[in-house]
Amino acid sequence: MRVLLVSGSTRGGSANTAALVTAAALAPDEVTTVLYQGLAALPAFNPDHDGDLLPAPAAELRAEIDAADAVLFCTPEYAGTLPGSLKNLLDWTVGGGQFYGKPVAWLNVAAPNRGLGAQETLASVLGYVGAVIAEPACRHIPVDRSAIGPDGTVADTGFAAAVAETWTELARHAGQQPS
Repeated sequence: MRVLLVSGSTRGGSANTAALVTAAALAPDEVTTVLYQGLAALPAFNPDHDGDLLPAPAAELRAEIDAADAVLFCTPEYAGTLPGSLKNLLDWTVGGGQFYGKPVAWLNVAAPNRGLGAQETLASVLGYVGAVIAEPACRHIPVDRSAIGPDGTVADTGFAAAVAETWTELARHAGQQPS
């Protein structure tokens, strides 16, 4: 199973990216992970360019999603919703239908009682584009900055256990999808 990991943060040292890097390291042997690296390079969505004029970064994004069996997100919350850069990424997928029928899940690593606006908006947009939200795979696992080691990974056994459950559920949902 190939899983695309998408961090909604463009910030260096992001806890969201650290969570996904850690999730990749904890992935079962049968899971291949790819961390999407192009968020900051995506141009602002323009429907006039959603066709023959599709910019290369948007075409690369669509190809990465097409190649994935599932997508795992981890995003911060800005001003009570998704960061603009992640919403922009999602906008580039509407016309191409890359998420239609694709299993998706997310990790929310915000402090307790935080990040729910981003989570709700992400669920709304993913539902709109026809993604299959693997609800049992979605987790709120608060990560304190002090738990991120110098290697950029989360050193917390509770985090590792929760991510293992995410992998189990995401694989289960990906296996239920028609090929």
